[in-house]
Amino acid sequence: MKRVVITGLGVVAPNGNNLNDFWTNVINGKSAAAPITRFNAENFKTRFASQISNFDATQHLDRNDIKRGDLYSQYALVAAGQAIADSGFDLATMSPFDVGVIFGSAQGGMQTFEEQLREYNATDHQPHFNPFFIPKTLINMASGLISIKYGFMGVNFTTVTACASSNTAIMDAANYIRWGKAKIIITGGSDAPVTEASIGGYNALKALSTRNDAPEKASRPFDADRDGFVMGEGAGVLVLEEYEHARKRGATIYAEVAGAAMTSDAYHITATHPEGRGAIQAMKLALEDAGLNKEDINFLNAHATSTPVGDQSEANGIYEVYGDSKKLFVSASKSITGHLLGAAGAIEAIIAVKSLMHGIIPPTINTENIDPAIPAGLQIVTGDAIETNVNAAMSNTFGFGGHNGVVIVKKFL
Repeated sequence: MKRVVITGLGVVAPNGNNLNDFWTNVINGKSAAAPITRFNAENFKTRFASQISNFDATQHLDRNDIKRGDLYSQYALVAAGQAIADSGFDLATMSPFDVGVIFGSAQGGMQTFEEQLREYNATDHQPHFNPFFIPKTLINMASGLISIKYGFMGVNFTTVTACASSNTAIMDAANYIRWGKAKIIITGGSDAPVTEASIGGYNALKALSTRNDAPEKASRPFDADRDGFVMGEGAGVLVLEEYEHARKRGATIYAEVAGAAMTSDAYHITATHPEGRGAIQAMKLALEDAGLNKEDINFLNAHATSTPVGDQSEANGIYEVYGDSKKLFVSASKSITGHLLGAAGAIEAIIAVKSLMHGIIPPTINTENIDPAIPAGLQIVTGDAIETNVNAAMSNTFGFGGHNGVVIVKKFL
């Protein structure tokens, strides 16, 4: 099979609208959580989120991009633009059918959907819907718009596996290149779920933290006092490329996609399996797919959203796979960024790549008293980032419906 390398990265996130700002804030453990400003949240149980600030779509996109795209698509287009520019490939020297887009999202155009229904109700149910209403709400539209904007005519589809969506997309993208079906694939994920329905709905599920007096300390994975996750938004994009193609054009190669795997818990619509059975198998299969042993993984970016049940089952699963490994450091970057739902896997894969490049593992912030039920053998990075050699990193994502997606990246040699 063909080798798959990463040649471009792009980020629009709550703690940085570009790769450099994002990475600086991640390794410095700067929380993005703050009171919600997008709507009046005073009557909600949770009144904060990790929102993107200083985002002006008109500075990055043309009028048609904005008119046709929900906020989640706008985030995707901007992050894709960054990654494509970073990769530096020239479509003029390629067949457009050799470049595809495989993208993930959990909720798609939620904001547009809410806005149109409010307008419908406010006008006495007069059906004056915007002609872009349906296209803007479609979950596949971010991948479609990226393809349209840049003329990519290869494989194009969207993966929807809740919070595992972008890891699923990365896995599919890597496999298409491995099989010789594409030279380059733009992959990742995007979501813009800081909306009234999303916050209210997740509150109804009792999934969100309600630490309204200290939002920046609300996401505390593995901590004894964790009480739920912090909603986040944004997009992460990676350019995956067939190695020989990247080599011939003199591309800068950041890392290699070593392996990936998906499984299902087949257990519950929202809760992870208490013993982590699906997660355990996904991690083992990803290692097998990568041709690596557990001792080869130095950094594991845990899904760890800061929910009582989810963190515990994942920790149990990690310990089952890795035991008391002294070579493995575990960190949970959602403590810094919040939980970007369908974009989480892409953002966290980018963090894994940057860790390989710079030999830095970001901290899990706010985790002050590790839950005594968490296996003591896990080396959870708390406090400050640590500098250490990272040869290979695993990134876990798990989604409602029992979806488990695991991606492994390694140094390019």
